[in-house]
Amino acid sequence: MTTTTLAVLVPLLPFLGSVAGLLLGRTAPGFVRPLAVLPTLAAAVLAVLVAVRQGGGKAIDASTQLTPTGSVPIDLSLYIDGFAALVAVLVGVVATCVQIYSTGYLRDDPRYPSYAALVSLFTSAMLLVVYSGDLMVLLVGWEIMGICSYFLVGHYWETPEARAASLKAFLVTKLGDVPFLIGLFALATDAGTFRITGVLDTVEKGGLDHPTLIALLLLAGVAGKSAQFPLHTWLPDAMAGPTPVSALIHAATMVAAGIYFTARLLPVFAESAAAMTVLAVMAAITMVGSALAALAQDDIKRVLAYSTIGQLGYMAGALAVGDRGAAVFHLLSHAAFKALLFLAAGTVIHAAGTNSLTAMSRMSGLAKRVPDAYWTMTVALLALAAIPPFAGFFSKEAVLVAAEHTALGDRTVAPAGAGWTVLVAGLLTALLTAAYALRLWLRTFRGRGAEAPDHGRQPIAMTTVLWVLAIPSLGFGLTVTSLDDWFDGHALTPTVTTAVLGTGLAAAGAVITYAVWRTLAARTGTVQPPVPHVAHPDADAGLVEAEALHLPHPAEDPADPGRALLGPLHAPAADGFHLDAVYRAAFVRPVLAAASLVRFLDREVVDTYVRAAGNSAQGLGWLVRRAQTGNIQTYLSAVLAGSVVLVIAAVALANAVAGA
Repeated sequence: MTTTTLAVLVPLLPFLGSVAGLLLGRTAPGFVRPLAVLPTLAAAVLAVLVAVRQGGGKAIDASTQLTPTGSVPIDLSLYIDGFAALVAVLVGVVATCVQIYSTGYLRDDPRYPSYAALVSLFTSAMLLVVYSGDLMVLLVGWEIMGICSYFLVGHYWETPEARAASLKAFLVTKLGDVPFLIGLFALATDAGTFRITGVLDTVEKGGLDHPTLIALLLLAGVAGKSAQFPLHTWLPDAMAGPTPVSALIHAATMVAAGIYFTARLLPVFAESAAAMTVLAVMAAITMVGSALAALAQDDIKRVLAYSTIGQLGYMAGALAVGDRGAAVFHLLSHAAFKALLFLAAGTVIHAAGTNSLTAMSRMSGLAKRVPDAYWTMTVALLALAAIPPFAGFFSKEAVLVAAEHTALGDRTVAPAGAGWTVLVAGLLTALLTAAYALRLWLRTFRGRGAEAPDHGRQPIAMTTVLWVLAIPSLGFGLTVTSLDDWFDGHALTPTVTTAVLGTGLAAAGAVITYAVWRTLAARTGTVQPPVPHVAHPDADAGLVEAEALHLPHPAEDPADPGRALLGPLHAPAADGFHLDAVYRAAFVRPVLAAASLVRFLDREVVDTYVRAAGNSAQGLGWLVRRAQTGNIQTYLSAVLAGSVVLVIAAVALANAVAGA
């Protein structure tokens, strides 16, 4: 079987599994789990075979034109270079782990068949984005992911939080997709093709007429999809969905799509120094702001959500300094430990049997009760904090090294100012990341909250996946020296300067956080009242709300080191720096006001004219109806009177003409 055929099957198999799962979900429920896992697993295996055959060498480029468009052609094409081959393996592996994990996590969920089918469709759409060689075909996968995220985030549609989060995720990403679509058309107009190879050839020849405009329009879509400032606000709220969905979105689909798209078309963005500077500033604000917000969150999943935003900021920063190798390397590394973090958090939530235990201030005794989650999450947090030799250290160092080279003028793809912006923000974020990572670990596994009821040992499907993902979280970074051929030949190894600075700041953040935690724990020495067990049919799905348990508000927890570290910044950071309030004031309220005005004009002006026209016709009809008496004498009298009037009028007109 040719490599092209194998590549076509990679996105096709999960799609077929999704269709079959939807068709057989009710009539043959026994096939649902195999149809969820096996096609995705097969796609992952085929993606590995494609990557082995591609080998980081010459790109695989194949296409066919389905139908002529009459203008800019649209081709069904594949373009698989080293980046695409590795990212496809990442998507397949993480999606398979999520599907296997979900068989245990959602084992009692009545909507599991539709959930599994949507996850397969989500996976297929991302693989289409990765392998597509045509921008319009890529856009199809891009938009399918948007609608899949809407349904999956809103899986628990009984809760208002899930409904609001799914709608917010859809609308905010669409806000970026509108200029993104315009940018794609502008790019194709300048290049004369939607083919990625054709676009890159045009850029190489200097054929783009509007590079800055195109790049900025495309960046709007990237900011929405990859949750970059200022369109990142949907991602923390999306935690209302099932935890395995969070792992998939944060590690392998959706947010990875924007970074991957920018990496693939980086020469287009590099044509504009202004666009690269905007991307650098956007990445810097995203990194630092999300790290501060993560340090103030009490919900474990929201901490991880803001963590994802910050790590995506690192990837965007690498792209802003022109190093797509460092960006994709961190994308791959981050996918492993972030998927592990979310799935380990899901194991903690599943063990508690209630979504109220996503609040770290209410956790206690979990290290002994869920040892698999404890040890694997420890590995993932060390990788997140970029502690050597864990995977996150090498990939984050690659980003800092790229920023250092640009700042010092060793690379001229981007302005030196962009390099300094990314470097300083990246180092500061390294300190903050270690701080909130250790805070999460301490409050989750060493906390003094009330101990939740023990729901027994977790399903083996869940715990096995955790250990599988722990392997790349620990060892993937050690492959850094063998990945040069896959990443444009650029070395990704750390330098002494950035390694010492980054690791030193991370160590400082961890030490300070631990010291503050010990001080607060010794000072307070309090234990919160026990959490009452609440029987609930959807407990394993996490549908019991904290308010129903009458628990103390997490803001009242006196042993939170985040509050002491942030000081006056804690309140705004916990609320995401009030960006949602800004959006409500700047966009939501004006739109609602405009809608009210339109409704008023429609009711009081347009409807008034419509009603007047109707009333006039009705009145005229009434007059005509009154004239129709059925009396012949009346009709003859009217005709005679009319004739007299006409004669008088004719005589008067004749006299007037004669007198003239």
